[in-house]
Amino acid sequence: MIAIIDYDAGNIRSVEKAIEALGENAVVTRDSNQILKADKVILPGVGAFGDAMNRLHEYNLVDTIHEVVERDKPFLGICLGLQLMFESSDETLGVKGLGLLPGKILRIPDCEGLKIPHMGWNSLDIKENQPLFKGVPNQSYVYFVHSYYLKADNEEDVAATTEYSTHIHASVAHGNIFACQFHPEKSGRVGLKILKNFIEL
Repeated sequence: MIAIIDYDAGNIRSVEKAIEALGENAVVTRDSNQILKADKVILPGVGAFGDAMNRLHEYNLVDTIHEVVERDKPFLGICLGLQLMFESSDETLGVKGLGLLPGKILRIPDCEGLKIPHMGWNSLDIKENQPLFKGVPNQSYVYFVHSYYLKADNEEDVAATTEYSTHIHASVAHGNIFACQFHPEKSGRVGLKILKNFIEL
């Protein structure tokens, strides 16, 4: 069973539907016991960094997420979920993230001819031997919606990158921790393959 953390962030239902389309049981919950009983845990979401961290604290989910990671359960952040996993974000200065991995969330620099937020399909430069991208061809296209991007401190944590105004760390993997800045649940067959790979970890 896969727990999808519910903290009143957008896009949670579409992740649930994608998991169910792959034949897996998904439960959308903010109940700590249910989350800790799950085989795997997903932190999806769209919205503002500061608001999201406030809600995670309000629902007592910060310690729960840390415990999931400490118990070595596979944990996947999607879009805002990826950003929350790191230390801080330019979007809400002074608000600490979950700090699961070292790195910062920066605003995508303005660039002539490119719109921000970045909304659309971009190709991924995928590193070799990444469990999340098993069977996914390099330069596959996935769907992004974001104005801020990850700059991870440790290059070895980066599983895939993309280019949009700057060099973007589009996916990370570290032990049992995985994350995607893009939306696998909105990325067609490629996205479903990535989710299937997570389910099969």
